[in-house]
Amino acid sequence: MSLSGLSILVATVALALGAVAGQALAGDKQVARLTSFGGSCTRCELSGRNLAGARIIGADFSGATLIGANLRDARVHASNFSGADLTKADLSDASMSGAVFTGANLSSAKLRSADANGVSFGSANMARADLSDIEAAGSVFQRAIMTDANLRSASLRGSNLELADLSRATLTDSQAQGANFQRTRMIGADFRSADLQASTFARTDASGADFRDAQMSGAILVWGEFRRASFRSADLGGANLTGASFDAADFRDADLSRALLVGADLSGARGLTQDQIDEACVDGKTRLPKGLVSRGCSGARLIVRRIQPAGVRMLPAIPMPPAAPAPPSAPAQVRYLVATQN
Repeated sequence: MSLSGLSILVATVALALGAVAGQALAGDKQVARLTSFGGSCTRCELSGRNLAGARIIGADFSGATLIGANLRDARVHASNFSGADLTKADLSDASMSGAVFTGANLSSAKLRSADANGVSFGSANMARADLSDIEAAGSVFQRAIMTDANLRSASLRGSNLELADLSRATLTDSQAQGANFQRTRMIGADFRSADLQASTFARTDASGADFRDAQMSGAILVWGEFRRASFRSADLGGANLTGASFDAADFRDADLSRALLVGADLSGARGLTQDQIDEACVDGKTRLPKGLVSRGCSGARLIVRRIQPAGVRMLPAIPMPPAAPAPPSAPAQVRYLVATQN
């Protein structure tokens, strides 16, 4: 193997000789820090090693064992950790743009405040992992196991979590606008005060999930299972709840203005009022609690806001000639149209 073909190959040499450049003492698990290193260390053993602050560029650590390794503040750009075992590893404050952790074991690992934008964690085991304050916009967590994971204040804007398991995960105060939670299992997950605007929860099992005070305007919850979930004081303005089930769900003080409840099962929901239903759009297939009645989409309102930029003078338009009267026709069906212009 020549140095011209690969960047400096460190890990295997360190394990074979017990030292790097003569700096590590016998029995010492310290791996010498270099400005950057890479190469191939597939299936190598690095458990417990100290790689804090290391720069790993374009390296292949697929299948490697890094149980309990210290990778705090490390740079692992464009590196491959597919199938690696990083159980209880510490990647806090690490930067991993372009890295791949597909199928890796990150159970109980620490990724606090890591920069993981655009990183692939597909099918990874992240059970009980600490991802609080992580920056993971546009990242892939598809089919990842994230049970009991801590994602408090995490940034997941536009991320793909389809078919992931987020049961009992904590996502309080997270930023997940436009994220894809389609067919995700999130039983008992905590989304309190999360920003979930325009996110997708289609066919999601969110039984017992907590969405209190969450921002969910424009979210898609179609055909989802939300029994015993809490939407207390949540903003569901303009959300689509078509065909979803909400048995024993709590809607106390929730904003349902312009929400689409067509075919939704709200018969066992708690905290709903007639005013909330009147502000939403329902149809004959919407199942409501006893005492509440459907009034169609009469609550839908056309909201138009005209904002004139400062210093710009708007000249009145030349009036158009009046149009000829239209011939009488049958009453049009009610449409649910809401236009908002900011």
